[in-house]
Amino acid sequence: MGTRRKSREMALQMLFQSDMGKQDADQVRRTFWAEHGTTSSEVRGFADDLVRVATDRLPEIDALIERHAEHWRMERMAAVDRNLLRAAVAELLAYPETPRAVVINEALEIARKFSSPESVHFVNGVLDSIGKELGKTA
Repeated sequence: MGTRRKSREMALQMLFQSDMGKQDADQVRRTFWAEHGTTSSEVRGFADDLVRVATDRLPEIDALIERHAEHWRMERMAAVDRNLLRAAVAELLAYPETPRAVVINEALEIARKFSSPESVHFVNGVLDSIGKELGKTA
């Protein structure tokens, strides 16, 4: 597994923990890294960036997701899917140099690992729609 994929998975885990435990993201990051101390600085840095952007821009990211997830409110989405979408949209916003297709494909691989088969289609549809909107504004 590449370092970016590992970072994305770890970002998802931290966002999920913060969301489900209603915990401050900074506290979650400190606890998470205390438990995963052997992680390379490269993996840790990218994961931290994704969590920071997802947290700092949460209202904007959630509004974007809800606008593209027709008939789905954030609180009704599966927690894994909701936080995977947040991490992927954070990456789309903060790392425009990363090709959209790469961000979407990585999110789909992570959805296959951590979520349900139906979720893969849902995540793909939402991210594809968001990617197209962001592509027009880039």
